[in-house]
Amino acid sequence: MTVRSLHRIGLVGYGEVGRILAEDLRAQGVAVSAFDLKFSKADEAAPLRAHAEAHGVTLAASARALAEGVDLVVCAVTASQTLAAAEASAPGCAGGTWFLDFNSASPGAKARAAARVNEAGGRYVEGAVMTSVPPYRIRVPMLLGGPDAETLAALLAPLGFAARVASDRLGVASATKMCRSVIIKGMEAMMIESLVTARHYGVEDSVLASLAETFPQIDWEKQAAYFFQRVIEHGRRRSEEVREVAETVREAGLVPWSADGTADRQAWVANLADDGVFTPRGSPGFARSADWRTEADRLLARLHSSP
Repeated sequence: MTVRSLHRIGLVGYGEVGRILAEDLRAQGVAVSAFDLKFSKADEAAPLRAHAEAHGVTLAASARALAEGVDLVVCAVTASQTLAAAEASAPGCAGGTWFLDFNSASPGAKARAAARVNEAGGRYVEGAVMTSVPPYRIRVPMLLGGPDAETLAALLAPLGFAARVASDRLGVASATKMCRSVIIKGMEAMMIESLVTARHYGVEDSVLASLAETFPQIDWEKQAAYFFQRVIEHGRRRSEEVREVAETVREAGLVPWSADGTADRQAWVANLADDGVFTPRGSPGFARSADWRTEADRLLARLHSSP
């Protein structure tokens, strides 16, 4: 099957990224369908279904059914589900359907996912999203990789995707993202660890002033608030991504001491968020503060109240 343009796009994964893509694609009149495992969970499905209905997104009964009815599948699930999502979608790609893997997974995981899709008759392209999606939306900078990457890049451009080809070899795009995440996700974890500790000792202003003196180009107050917010809201997803980062490091022959520690810290924050540490009593659902000090105080209150 040769597709000269992408008129029907399916989203496997209807989380933050999936919903943003759905909104931007529907605004262009593109037919969009979606599948998410959460659609079958009563406590989580309602807001996702409401969003889909509001934006004219068709819900599919399975990943395979979704793939059977579209020109392109965009897979944006949590890192740990990368291979499972590819395996579930692959039979529906038999006619040459494009499969763009947005997931933050190691080069090895991407290669295994590609094998499943290509063996079924699909056309797999790895995608590496290189920064946070919300500020950029569909135009988020993205690297593509694989033998069909150049062809897909040309098809994505008219839809507003800011994708460029990293390599015709699988793994190059994902390795670039994973190595970057050693630093970026590590900075998030280090910032939380440093400033919560500093808040305990009452030296946070001195720490921030010292950082500003060493790196004056960074607004450390603003950066701290952003890091706290993102980890509190997305720590679970981030911790899974950094497990893949650690696997990428292992695939290179190194012991991922930094990445493993980052993943543990991100998961620790996610667990506390699930326990309601960052949701003030009486607040409906997740409530985050723009002031990182408020969140640090909530963390310290929990730690100091533990037996």
